[in-house]
Amino acid sequence: MATDVWLIYQNPTTKLWRWRRTASNGEIVGASTESYKNRAECVANAKRHGYTGT
Repeated sequence: MATDVWLIYQNPTTKLWRWRRTASNGEIVGASTESYKNRAECVANAKRHGYTGT
């Protein structure tokens, strides 16, 4: 069974953090609706949407 892929990333231009969740078929099934000043806030938001990583 394939699992979704989570990406926690920093925009190189704005230096703000965002997340994106991609299904095994390549479709984006979730993404942050806002940007975060620090990675920890971004990860906390992703966890509220099912992220189990660190």
